[in-house]
Amino acid sequence: MKSVHNWINIIQDYLLPPTCILCGNKGFEARDLCDPCYQRLHKNNQCCYRCAEIFEIPVASPTLCGRCLSSQPAFDETYAPFVYQGEMRHLITTLKFGSHTKNARLLGLLLADHLKKTAQRPDLILPVPLHKSRYRERGFNQAIEIAKTVSKELQIPLDLSSCLRHRHTPHQIALTAKQRHLNIKNAFSISKPIHAQHIAILDDVMTTGSTAHELARLLKKAGVSRVDVWVCARA
Repeated sequence: MKSVHNWINIIQDYLLPPTCILCGNKGFEARDLCDPCYQRLHKNNQCCYRCAEIFEIPVASPTLCGRCLSSQPAFDETYAPFVYQGEMRHLITTLKFGSHTKNARLLGLLLADHLKKTAQRPDLILPVPLHKSRYRERGFNQAIEIAKTVSKELQIPLDLSSCLRHRHTPHQIALTAKQRHLNIKNAFSISKPIHAQHIAILDDVMTTGSTAHELARLLKKAGVSRVDVWVCARA
């Protein structure tokens, strides 16, 4: 089956060669991204292992940031391969606010590439839910669109029904960290029993971690033992 899958990819690349979303040049490794644009993506190599907050100075071993030391979040570990700047910021914002849904596959592939090398595999992937009114406004959930590719690449099932966003919340963009925490508090609910012990929450970007914390708190209250956070970028 793997050989057949490879041939399908070869034929598809021949008929529809990958083209860089950012500059229009030829993509590489079946990605809609060229190597020079990939090299310009800011990598998040030095960060807190729990919340992926970016460190300004290099660290030699897995380290917690001051915020996680003083107030431990409900999630266990965060995987955020890129910094929310430049080209990565463009890919995410044009997906979310410009309906450039083709970006989701590229973002999912880039995230999956990182996770294959670094992450412990969970039982389920849970994309951060949107409230139904936000879904109607946008027409899609960017976290789900990215998660579809990650799920396929890693062969891990998606959970799209166990958790609901029952309270509509204002956009988090212009809010302070404290306001974000209050804004998202009690915004989610569990709609059915969860039998998984290890879940990865997936979203496009993490800023303060308030959304991930609230979801992880709820999941652990429902009996989940470990909750990781998978995001494309850390702000």
